Amino acid sequence: MPYARCFNRWTGAVFACAALMHHAASAQVIERELGDFSLKLGTTPSRTMAQGLVTPSGADSKFHGGLDLTHDSGFYFGQWSPSTGLAPDTSLEVDSYMGFKKPFDKTLGYELGVIRYSYPNTAQLDSHELYAGFRIFDSRIGTAFSTDAGRQDSTLFLDLGSMIPLGLDLRMQYGNHQLDSPSIIDGGGVVNAYSDWSFNVSRPVLGMDMNLMYSGSSLTGADCSAYSGHNTQCESTVTLKVVRSFF
Repeated sequence: MPYARCFNRWTGAVFACAALMHHAASAQVIERELGDFSLKLGTTPSRTMAQGLVTPSGADSKFHGGLDLTHDSGFYFGQWSPSTGLAPDTSLEVDSYMGFKKPFDKTLGYELGVIRYSYPNTAQLDSHELYAGFRIFDSRIGTAFSTDAGRQDSTLFLDLGSMIPLGLDLRMQYGNHQLDSPSIIDGGGVVNAYSDWSFNVSRPVLGMDMNLMYSGSSLTGADCSAYSGHNTQCESTVTLKVVRSFF
């Protein structure tokens, strides 16, 4: 099938990009102009609204990367691999997206798109997510809705961009997750739905990227066995991450 052949070629491109970017840590984004298109290869998602949904994750997150192709009209498509399956107990994931981004002027703009989450090496079913957002100056607010096997997820995220003069980047995310069938908890409890949230503050300091994140959810204790939301931990967690590129 032509679509399958195309998908395999793009998957190979993302995988190669991920491996290449792991060895070239200082090259966060490589950009080239191809006629009316702009091509970006990088270790961090470059697409504005999708960046709130497509992020590095998984046990082998040291190997990740993607590509993004944008037309002058505002139409774009791309792929991102947050997990290449190189580490033990991990599998390849490829997130394919397409959408349209249009600025009204230098202060306002909007964006619409769809993401397909694929797991080529496993029996896990693909899922799709619709997203939309607005940009006001350097800030953006977005929302997304997805239907996966046995559940529906909705997400709201806010990125305030760089807050001058503090030099801080502030980002907040809230998610609501509805289960088609209740999850039975040991002890007799039942979970039909839950919410989660996160707050991330980042700032460059002396050549390092410092990130402070707080995350939590509406589940606690034994109920956390039903959790599979946006955060890596179910209960309240504070994480400090410092990243510096030496090459």
